[in-house]
Amino acid sequence: MASKVVLDFEKPLFELEAKLNEMRVCLRGSAREQSQHEADTLHRDIELLEQKVDALRRSIYKNLTRWQKVQLARHPERPFTLDYIYMMTRDFIEMAGDRHFRDDKAIVGGFARIEENAGSEGGFSQTVMIIGHQKGRDTKSNLYRNFGMAQPEGYRKALRLMKLAEKFRKPVITLIDTPGAFPGIEAEERGQAEAIARNLFEMARLSVPVICVIIGEGASGGAIGLGVGNRILMSENSWYSVISPESCSSILWRSWNFKEQAAEALKLTAEDLLKQGIIDRIVTEPLGGAHTNPEAMAATLKSILIEELKALLPKAPEELISSRIEKFSSMGVWKEEG
Repeated sequence: MASKVVLDFEKPLFELEAKLNEMRVCLRGSAREQSQHEADTLHRDIELLEQKVDALRRSIYKNLTRWQKVQLARHPERPFTLDYIYMMTRDFIEMAGDRHFRDDKAIVGGFARIEENAGSEGGFSQTVMIIGHQKGRDTKSNLYRNFGMAQPEGYRKALRLMKLAEKFRKPVITLIDTPGAFPGIEAEERGQAEAIARNLFEMARLSVPVICVIIGEGASGGAIGLGVGNRILMSENSWYSVISPESCSSILWRSWNFKEQAAEALKLTAEDLLKQGIIDRIVTEPLGGAHTNPEAMAATLKSILIEELKALLPKAPEELISSRIEKFSSMGVWKEEG
């Protein structure tokens, strides 16, 4: 899929692809006027350029810096929570409201059915509660979704849905993609910190399987408010950190100009966090990012979720709770030598 948004590090590749497309158009448009020799020469030139484009694409996307992965995680064409829900599940029933204040459009969730082979008999089929942050794709929808930044009522809605899933013994899947919890004074007045802390406390004690997936941005408390699970998965080109590179740069250097250095220091990529034991598994993306082939990305994530569900569903509630608490209690443990 051709992207409408080109990131800085992608420009050499897109310029080469544009030249390749021009050559293909030239070949088709003047086929009758060309001699066989000229046509064969153009064919060979196109083949050589295709090889060069493929090599450059692999060179770029297999050697991304941490900051470049942050940029890909923020790509406006990247699939969001609702995209994954409709591509991976069926019979999704969205539920609204936190039963206290209002419905927060930055978080969506509801019951859905995930199936191994849709429509076939005897295959894996499971009703799940699926919840996630939802961003917008343009100014209007971003304002409607508050740029994926949830307020207290969003986290309270998520907790209400998780408790509903626990009541009916259904596993919970969360999709995390947020630049952070909304920092406005009105959110603080309504108990933003308490709402996130309550989610951490309650998610740790849920008696059903919980799988969390970072599909894009995973920033600070806004992410961890949906991030306490038995299994933590992370898309290949996503990031997960206590602070964004820009905010880290502004604190340490009093400027956003050092965001690339901050990203390197934060070690916020999937590979970094897998080594640190923060996440359990990386979900491979199509070359170029999830937005280049959303259907393939959704199919990959769906197969991994089904695999994880099959492993977690037979476990007793006590085992699920104890393993989840132990998992998070062991993070950040260190000992001093000497």
